[in-house]
Amino acid sequence: MGKKDKNSEQIIDTVPKSNAARFLSAFNNIDYALKTRYNFNRSMGFSEAVRKAVAFNYTVRKYEDDLIGYGRLRNAIVHDNNDFIIAEPHDDVVEKIEKIEKLLTTPPRALEVVARRDVLAVQSSMSMREVICTIASSGYSNLPVFKGNEIIGVANGQKIIDAFGKHLLSGGKAESFLDSVKIEDMLSKIEHSDYYAFANKDITVEQALDMFHKNSKMLAILVTQNGGAREKPLGIMTAADVMKMNKILENY
Repeated sequence: MGKKDKNSEQIIDTVPKSNAARFLSAFNNIDYALKTRYNFNRSMGFSEAVRKAVAFNYTVRKYEDDLIGYGRLRNAIVHDNNDFIIAEPHDDVVEKIEKIEKLLTTPPRALEVVARRDVLAVQSSMSMREVICTIASSGYSNLPVFKGNEIIGVANGQKIIDAFGKHLLSGGKAESFLDSVKIEDMLSKIEHSDYYAFANKDITVEQALDMFHKNSKMLAILVTQNGGAREKPLGIMTAADVMKMNKILENY
């Protein structure tokens, strides 16, 4: 049965859905989300859509086997094409497919749950001594480097130590590295786009994880309004946040 909302004439259904109905609802939403997001043909089979989406989506890649199994289960619990239910899936199965549905249809945004908002940056003209002191005093090992209004790279503590060590091993003096070398000079020797990336404000946790997963060299993802290098950074995520991202998705 149903009841009327006190503030409207809308009838609210208070009858709990069966496990089969919940399963089919989640299944259909996942099927629609994958085909819509990746512009797959609407007539494509569910299993094929899942296998194709593995290349683009961290969540699908993680739950690929489960999703393929759900495709077979869907065919086992309904008769013909009219969704006539002939079996009821187990509670655990329904809860898991609903969790995957939530991750795929309403994923958490990285800027809201994981990205650090207090983005500390350094200027390209700063000496290595100034940059090292900033890293040491802040506790942050990856700092965006600005040249004017544009981000040109990321100052990474480990790479700075490596560069300093090579300078000393080659016979160079510590003072010349610390005071004469600018962070921009060091970036020009070792920096390239593999070490950092830009993303717009709507990047999801799943998308950020996917970026780190596909590029083991990635140090940081800088979040700006539209994903541009000339925009003010709204947040930053580093490789150290990967474990936190996994926990967020696991508990979402």
